[in-house]
Amino acid sequence: MKILFIGDVVGSPGRHMIQEYVKRLKKQYKPTLTIINGENAAAGKGITEKIYKSFLDAGAQAVTLGNHAWANRDIFEFIDEAKWLVRPANYPEGTPGTGMVYVQINQIEVAVINLMGRTFLPANDCPFRKADELIAEAEKRTPYIFVDFHAEATSEKIAMGWYLDGRVTAVVGTHTHVQTADERVLPKGTAYITDVGMTGPYDGILGVEREPVLHKFLTNLPARFEVASGGEQLSGVVVDVNPKTGQAASIKRLQINEDHPYMDL
Repeated sequence: MKILFIGDVVGSPGRHMIQEYVKRLKKQYKPTLTIINGENAAAGKGITEKIYKSFLDAGAQAVTLGNHAWANRDIFEFIDEAKWLVRPANYPEGTPGTGMVYVQINQIEVAVINLMGRTFLPANDCPFRKADELIAEAEKRTPYIFVDFHAEATSEKIAMGWYLDGRVTAVVGTHTHVQTADERVLPKGTAYITDVGMTGPYDGILGVEREPVLHKFLTNLPARFEVASGGEQLSGVVVDVNPKTGQAASIKRLQINEDHPYMDL
């Protein structure tokens, strides 16, 4: 059993890479489950119903979000009906949407959980305690539990990985848009990576045009950020899972630069 996860999709360049490569990745790796983080998919912030459905059409079975979940107000019109859209579970009680979904593929059921960190991000409920709650619920149904931890601080992500080691199949970090090279299977069988990276502009700064970012750093004045143009990339991971135990056997980083692809797709 394999799980393909694709990191933060940013704007139209990221959506283009999803349309261009997801089916090819699925043909190569034959994942049982494909998950896309889409919280930056609509012009760099938020997601629309049309984009959400396009990800499902491209081959995803679940779409996770993050701190920009509410940036496009269109989401309030469809999130409660979007069966496979997963927003951070540790938003306060009463927040629209759900933080965990169960995806059934043939005889396999996978729980997909989205959590958001609290360090350098808006205050929310404790992601560690919320993880305890959701895992206790999910493990009654399935040994396959996948966690997208959308967080800023490296320390908080690593802490979550160790906290959940042996209790979930994988903990993958999102949000910072730069793929880390620390993928590993932790001692008790949980696949981990601090950040999967982003899918979108390759030549910008975290997906946006360079000039406004540089202006802000140089002047400390407000700047309007726009999704960058130019080269495009796709970042992701493939987790190989032991079908008997739900533990990870391996985790592999994926990085495709459309201008300089090194993968044979």
